[in-house]
Amino acid sequence: MAENNELEKTLWAAADKLRSNMDAAEYKHIVLGLIFLKYISDAFNDLHAQLKAGAGELEGADPEDADEYLAHNIFFVPEKARWQYLQDRAKQPEIGKWLDEAMDAIEKINSSLKGVLPKIYADPELNKQRLGELIDLIGTIGFSQDGHKAKDLLGRVYEYFLGQFADAEGKKGGQFYTPASIVQVLVAMLEPYNGRVYDGCCGSGGMFVQSERFVEEHQGNIKDLSIYGQESNPTTLRLARMNLAIRGIDARIELGDTFLSDKHQDLKADYILANPPFNISDWSGEHLRDDGRWKYGVPPTGNANYAWLQHFAHKLSPNGTAGIVLANGSMNSNSGGEGEIRKNMIEAGLIDCMVALPAQLFYNTMIPACLWFLARNKTNGKFRNRANEILFIDARKIGSMINRRNKEFSDQDIARITDTYHAWRNIGGQYQDQDGFCKAATLEEVRKNSHVLMPGRYVGTEAVEDDGIPFEEKMNVLTTKLAEQFARGSELEKSIRENLKGIGYEF
Repeated sequence: MAENNELEKTLWAAADKLRSNMDAAEYKHIVLGLIFLKYISDAFNDLHAQLKAGAGELEGADPEDADEYLAHNIFFVPEKARWQYLQDRAKQPEIGKWLDEAMDAIEKINSSLKGVLPKIYADPELNKQRLGELIDLIGTIGFSQDGHKAKDLLGRVYEYFLGQFADAEGKKGGQFYTPASIVQVLVAMLEPYNGRVYDGCCGSGGMFVQSERFVEEHQGNIKDLSIYGQESNPTTLRLARMNLAIRGIDARIELGDTFLSDKHQDLKADYILANPPFNISDWSGEHLRDDGRWKYGVPPTGNANYAWLQHFAHKLSPNGTAGIVLANGSMNSNSGGEGEIRKNMIEAGLIDCMVALPAQLFYNTMIPACLWFLARNKTNGKFRNRANEILFIDARKIGSMINRRNKEFSDQDIARITDTYHAWRNIGGQYQDQDGFCKAATLEEVRKNSHVLMPGRYVGTEAVEDDGIPFEEKMNVLTTKLAEQFARGSELEKSIRENLKGIGYEF
């Protein structure tokens, strides 16, 4: 979602300048680790000052007692790990060693952070002068704001930097980051107010952060959500744990391969939000031929798309809903039995809505993507009975470029997609088909289209307003203009003349 990120942009530009020749993948952990340290240090300082003042119920409290902080859900930061202590020494050559010791001391006293914080600052390859400058730069975040506002700002900077690193890393970056506007569409469509939320390939935790934000924006209570995740990459898992800790989100995120070692085996989720890696071939499918998750058909070993879809379908609670990002090919592929699996999922009434996305939304791939929305029970009474329908939304023409390479959905774009879905799904919703954008198709129509789920097959083309000028007249204007431009002969001119002649026009 396009926001005014002027401060974040300025900080990023300064931090990126300090990167010098360092690879973005390494630099990411250095910078995000420091932002995290600044965050927990600021939160600690706020409570430390209150405990020291000892007003009201805090009278007699010891500001150096770690249990006091635990009781307030704040990480205890030992003296030599506090931001000010380290920033005062930022220009000294031993700063890298002191930072590593600080991270270690924080982990020792806060068991939930064990193995999460980066301890890479003493690396002799790391330029200590630039490290000192980076500490000074991050020291300015939240400096002029108090308490909650400063912490929220640090959270925003962390999130913004995650996106920028994903962009800088290109293909590899997409493994840990889903662009915010796509996550916002998924969250706004599913409206996870309370219950169990699951992401089996959670990356840096963006789905959970947006779910929490959604609940807060709608005056709900984040404690009504239970969050479960799994991530196969240990470095990415550390980013997620830091990201969630900054937000104060309590999540059960486990490390491991979701297909081979499902860490939440008995979980039935009310909401699933996921962006699995597209079209992966090395997903160990050959070892899982008889897996109980393949209710609709055994997925091909060469592509995990339908393994992900069925894994998530398997994880849904009786009234659960899911939003999953997949490559466009998943909507019409027939290789390896995928067409049959798709047909079985459609006939089982599992597919609720399909959204085609524009190209260039992702940092890591130019492969066009789509959103699959699954509903375990389309007749549960909470929403309209839509058992015989699938909603198709073609969003390929919306969104706007934010730089030369990438596109993003605005708030209005997100609202247009989600309002369309809710108007169709909700009882009393005023839904109407819109040529070129959305269509509520019956299962019979989907069968006639060979169970292909590409929205373009169903929504038709946008009505073009007739300007009243006859086609012949338009062609005459065009050929006259071309004749004027072709004053000198050329191969291109000859070619165009021949082509026009072929459809009955000469000049």
